[in-house]
Amino acid sequence: MENVRKLSINQWAEFDRPREKMMNLGSESLSDAELLAILIGSGNREENAVELMRRLLSQCDNNLNILAKWEMNDFARFKGLGPAKSISIMAALELGRRRKDIPAIKKNKITSPIDVYQIFSPLLADLPHEEFWILLLSQAGYVIDKIKISSGGIDGTYADVRIILREAILRRATQLAVVHNHPSGNPRPSSQDIKLTQSIRKASEMMNIRMFDHVIVCDSKYYSFADEGTL
Repeated sequence: MENVRKLSINQWAEFDRPREKMMNLGSESLSDAELLAILIGSGNREENAVELMRRLLSQCDNNLNILAKWEMNDFARFKGLGPAKSISIMAALELGRRRKDIPAIKKNKITSPIDVYQIFSPLLADLPHEEFWILLLSQAGYVIDKIKISSGGIDGTYADVRIILREAILRRATQLAVVHNHPSGNPRPSSQDIKLTQSIRKASEMMNIRMFDHVIVCDSKYYSFADEGTL
């Protein structure tokens, strides 16, 4: 019979390796065995990490809740699972258990310009200098992140459209709002504000990202390009 040499994970096609698969397709694309294989890094002489984890899971009915109850001596039955690898698995399962005990984070949903103002007023209203921020939103309007793009002087700050779009793309936002403050207390946009707003809107459209609004924050008041029909 012809001998067939077993391939290590490093010899697999790059797309099939657990780490590369996770980077390309996301963690949800991996099986439990592949996720565990990433934790242990390597198998033994007869099995690669994925094969070893498949065999391990078969001994607990492919149930991670059962696996989470295993102790060191349970893992020691498998060749290639020393204390370090066993503890890595046990620690990961314990983190998963603790995560279930933590209440879900309530996400802010943005439905109007005043929602944007209420988020940024505590951050910007009292500053003696201008700052420019972006608010990244999901398709449903939930806040993904808020990011400061620049900080300037009393009468202006610079915002690079390329940086704004890069941050939106990296965080997979489908909507964005831009926000800056006017330390002068006058919320009316300058000609530069209007020009920048149009540049961001046009660039966002090209990337299929909706520009929700541009809000200028002052103490106790604000200007919304969307409300004023100037977006």
